[in-house]
Amino acid sequence: MAAPPIAGVLETAIYVADLARSREFYESVLGLTPMFGDARLAAYAVGRSVLLVFLRGASDQPMPLPGGTIPPHDGAGRIHFALSIAAADLDAWAAWLGERGVAEEGRTRWPRGGTSLYFRDPDGHLAELATPGIWPNER
Repeated sequence: MAAPPIAGVLETAIYVADLARSREFYESVLGLTPMFGDARLAAYAVGRSVLLVFLRGASDQPMPLPGGTIPPHDGAGRIHFALSIAAADLDAWAAWLGERGVAEEGRTRWPRGGTSLYFRDPDGHLAELATPGIWPNER
């Protein structure tokens, strides 16, 4: 018997030291619009997925809600996530980031034809802007 199907990754979470600083970065540098925000997190729509930016330590206790309780969670260290972009926008993104003082940390051309551009957010998380052609399951 096989496991029931999974439709996709709905949320990716990162944990930051200064939520206001991170909101400024993700909203002004990456152009993301918050769907929700409070003192412990900001939630951004990224295509059909959601990027959750949590204040480190603010979710390490159960979070009771009217519909149930969210178990505690937290994270530390520099993590990695990738955001999908069109291949035609890669150079424009590189210029945009550079104009905002965000250093390009690396660039990789993948065997399937995609390109990844790497940079860091204010907490040192490794962000990637990836064009199509990295993974065989891309749509």
